[in-house]
Amino acid sequence: MQRITISLEDELAEALDAHVAGKGYANRSEAVRDLIREMVAREVAATGDAAQTGIGVLSYIFDHERRDLARRLTHTHHDHHVMNLSTLHLHLDHHNCLEVAVLRGPVGEIRAVADQVTAERGVTFGDLRLVADPAK
Repeated sequence: MQRITISLEDELAEALDAHVAGKGYANRSEAVRDLIREMVAREVAATGDAAQTGIGVLSYIFDHERRDLARRLTHTHHDHHVMNLSTLHLHLDHHNCLEVAVLRGPVGEIRAVADQVTAERGVTFGDLRLVADPAK
């Protein structure tokens, strides 16, 4: 571990202290480490190497009454079964379902699966969160 020193304007230092207190951190250092980890994860998601291994959480809502949609979504997940770590399926009402899929693999492939799922007609909401795989 390395020790670094940073200078902050009073307003930023106060905002950091409020964040530390609000989140219950023991000290500023752990809060700053978490903020940097979050920044790195966002950069991986936005601009990371498509071949870099990542973990993605894909959340989407879809109308299961839409003709063949549930079947098409299931086929998409089966086509990429090696990447699928887990899937959660919730019934929101008589028509809408929420699925959350945890995917692990090359970031480019995770993005492609997410794009394929969210582009389906009848998927009304889709969100992908990517982070670098700490094991790789």
